[in-house]
Amino acid sequence: MKKIFHLLIFAAVIGVCSLSSCVSKGKLLASEGRVHKLENDSTATHGLLNECNLSVKDLEAQKSALQNANASAQNDLANLSSKSKMTIADQAKRLAHLQDLIQSQKDVMNKLKKNIADALVNFKADELSVYIKDGKVYVALQEKLLFKSGSDVVDPKGKEALGALAQVLNNTSDINVMIEGHTDTVPIKKDKFQDNWALSAARATSVVRILTKDYMVNPHSIVAAGGGEFYPVRSNDTDAGKGANRRTEIIISPNLSELFKLLDQ
Repeated sequence: MKKIFHLLIFAAVIGVCSLSSCVSKGKLLASEGRVHKLENDSTATHGLLNECNLSVKDLEAQKSALQNANASAQNDLANLSSKSKMTIADQAKRLAHLQDLIQSQKDVMNKLKKNIADALVNFKADELSVYIKDGKVYVALQEKLLFKSGSDVVDPKGKEALGALAQVLNNTSDINVMIEGHTDTVPIKKDKFQDNWALSAARATSVVRILTKDYMVNPHSIVAAGGGEFYPVRSNDTDAGKGANRRTEIIISPNLSELFKLLDQ
């Protein structure tokens, strides 16, 4: 296209020269300058045109992306509407079922606490305590009831208390039992144990063995753990506080599998 444009301009110039035969060199140079300017303007115009074409392509791509996103949003909205068609009656029924399960678990734990307290009624308050915390039943057995200082061997009186507790556990279904050993901050002096953590874990394991092997508590529902000195219930600055911290906790929690199934639906 540029070549044709050049030929037309050149022909026009030749024609003018032929007709007048008196065109000055200055006018010829001016004409050539105008020709160059027109060429530059033409090149710039083509460049702008190309940029416009690219911009149009970009806009078309953005439009296509927006259309796809809108279609996806419409699809998600349709799915959400489909899932939200549960009637108010269905929602109320599900909520009532959930509340019944929660209340049922509370009733089980309250009954379990009472049964354990009744079974351990012959033991003193400074030897053990039974209470509910965070929906779980805690039986805190003090060191004086179960062990001699620095030992993981359960004393006969402690074994008697574990036997009474085991009878209740064996008559209660759908529960999980955690045995946690705890100590004070006084460093252990026995070569048998590396530190208080090892002593606490060994004591918890001794209790588990007695419950499962001597009193037939289900071993699949019981776990032993040692907390060492790191979970005190009182300050270790006094002898009374240290004595309270030297304990073995039997923590009984309900089986919440049915509740979790309902929540996952």
